[in-house]
Amino acid sequence: MQAEIEQLFDQRPQIYSEEHFQLFQKFKQALNAGEIRAAEPDPSTKTGWRVNAWVKKGVLIGFRMGVTVDMSINTVRQPWFDKATFPAKQIGVGDGVRIVPGGSSIRDGCYIGQGVTCMPPMFINTGTWVGDGTMIDSHALVGSCAQVGSNCHISAAAQIGGVLEPVGAMPVIIEDEVLVGGNCGVYEGTIVKRGAVLGSGTILNRSTAVYDVVRGEIYRSSEDEPLVIPERAVVVPGSRAITIGPGRDWGLSLAAPIIVKYRDSKTDTKVQLEDLLR
Repeated sequence: MQAEIEQLFDQRPQIYSEEHFQLFQKFKQALNAGEIRAAEPDPSTKTGWRVNAWVKKGVLIGFRMGVTVDMSINTVRQPWFDKATFPAKQIGVGDGVRIVPGGSSIRDGCYIGQGVTCMPPMFINTGTWVGDGTMIDSHALVGSCAQVGSNCHISAAAQIGGVLEPVGAMPVIIEDEVLVGGNCGVYEGTIVKRGAVLGSGTILNRSTAVYDVVRGEIYRSSEDEPLVIPERAVVVPGSRAITIGPGRDWGLSLAAPIIVKYRDSKTDTKVQLEDLLR
């Protein structure tokens, strides 16, 4: 399937045939089943992850070949118009996923694990992976091709960016047992390693350095590597004074996420998801 997807991506036909649509449907079924994913763990790499560019190409093919159709539940009260290739994901009671009533949406072509809880209104885009036992809270976004591990809590209004293009770029990765606090933003291929905690309002992207006051290190992205937050790090919003020019004269500061500690038993107690909510 990889070879067929790459050929169809590189050699765009004037008209998509029935065989092309069948290939895309097969591809999307594999995404839904978790058999393929846009990025996957790879211990041999520096970040521990490998991008599967051909999978991202397959998602883009779906947008190319799809035509906009009426998907409305009610054309007056709830009009929906989107690509025919990406309807809402079909989920049944047997899938073990809770979608609490109130306006959430999950696009087809993504893997949603057992025990995932979706609080309204939240949105999960196509190409994503969400592991078992994770909670996606109200007004949270999981962007296209983002990878979210098991037993995570993506808190209210948190934004997990995707990164669909360029196809070779790492999508945002949230590993297992991570807490992403309310109103956080994780963008541009940032990798948050296992067990980390992002305090409310923390913003992480390729342009922002993270200052580790525990280990005395500064973490940055590079041209070839994304920003990586260490395992079990506790990150909170901070600021760093501008020391030259008008910024210094005006007393201005720039945003600077700070690692203030590493997770311990006290932290675990504070961030533990209540089993009764599940």
